[in-house]
Amino acid sequence: MKTESPGITAPHVHPPAEKSVEYLELIYDLIFVYMIGRNNALLHHTENGYVTQSMFLAYFVCTLAVIQIWNFTTFYINLYGRNGVRDHVFLFLNMYLLYYIADGISVGWESTFFQFNIAWMLILVNIGVQHIIELRHHQQEAVESRQLRRKAAILFAEAALVGVHMAVYNLTGVSIAYVPILFGILATILSSNLNSQNPVDFAHLSERAMLYVVFTFGEMIISIASYFTGAATLRGMYFSAMAFLIVVGLFLSYGTLYNKIIDRETVTNGTGYMMIHVFLIFALNNISVSLEFMRDETVDNLQKTVFLAGSFILYFVFMFMTMKYARERCTMHLKTVLILCGFAVSFLIVMLAFRELMAVNIAVTVIYIYGIFLLIYQRGKRSSETLEDQIRRITYYEDIMQRASDGSPELLRELADYYSSDDWKRDFAADEAGLLPRDLKRGVLSEDGIYNLLEEFDAFPHA
Repeated sequence: MKTESPGITAPHVHPPAEKSVEYLELIYDLIFVYMIGRNNALLHHTENGYVTQSMFLAYFVCTLAVIQIWNFTTFYINLYGRNGVRDHVFLFLNMYLLYYIADGISVGWESTFFQFNIAWMLILVNIGVQHIIELRHHQQEAVESRQLRRKAAILFAEAALVGVHMAVYNLTGVSIAYVPILFGILATILSSNLNSQNPVDFAHLSERAMLYVVFTFGEMIISIASYFTGAATLRGMYFSAMAFLIVVGLFLSYGTLYNKIIDRETVTNGTGYMMIHVFLIFALNNISVSLEFMRDETVDNLQKTVFLAGSFILYFVFMFMTMKYARERCTMHLKTVLILCGFAVSFLIVMLAFRELMAVNIAVTVIYIYGIFLLIYQRGKRSSETLEDQIRRITYYEDIMQRASDGSPELLRELADYYSSDDWKRDFAADEAGLLPRDLKRGVLSEDGIYNLLEEFDAFPHA
């Protein structure tokens, strides 16, 4: 079990017993599946080949507002949910209000402006009231009481800002909907130090985040259905195959991350993990829309290429940020980060260079996604590596080292690659920790021995 570094102190760390995702939570999530489609539809309306600034802002605000509502609710259920009558009543009330928000998400949003914002404000108040009611169960727990009051205050303050937003719009016609959203995000992050004294059930929280990601992939699967309509031409089959491979590659990348890399026993307040997922899900929504743009010849090539490439890069940036919660064997090093950055820059440059050739762009996208997936897959394999696997690897490279003493270039190159790899670092750490058998020959783990051999034959890679 790993403890997240910021702010969690030993006297307060008492992780709750793992809870399962309740049927009620899955029912509640279904309304968000509908909301994803409504949000994405906002970008389908273009003017002269471009998505207008006002429409993109409406999409941005609506998407983040909906994800934030889900985020606040999920945190409450994780820490205080009992699957009782009260939980059912409050969740179903939120679901009812979310329909009014969904109805307000449209191109002519001005006509339903007050409907949307009143429902948004009432949902925030609803969740805040739940925190206030929960206080009665924690009157004797100072840390828990402060946390509940702090979260309720954040929710009520954001609701008040939604009210201010309505007043400003009524007087000036200017929307400042981004203000309450940014306040909610910043206030949640800034209050994380207090939250750290009461860690979440991370296994439950990570599963809830995973389910929302899966629902978002569901909308992506629907969005590429247009690739399969019409006559079965060679070009049509090519684009449909590429689009399908993109969705599969994205899904496999996240699935490997969740199943193989994330340490679900991490002791954490969960704030960082959920904030990462807010923007990861936002990026997935963007990808769903950008895949539809790729086939839409009315959308400007430069805009849709930047939107598509930027969405994929954003998705992978936030996905790799979750590596903070990875198992120790799977953590990333600076070398990996630099490789990913170089890969992303190269992807963007190639996409822009071939923006007039969508057939090339979609193939480049597939290559980029599966390149990233391969890296994630290799890292995920480490989580299931056993001590026996390490012993076999050490024995293999010990033999290579003995045979390379005659200066064989091939063997020295293989030995140099091992010495500069994460495998050697993990094997060396296992030796330092006393995990390896005493009778195991492991001269290859001697820094002086392997370094001197490689230096003797000038076998280190040259820049």
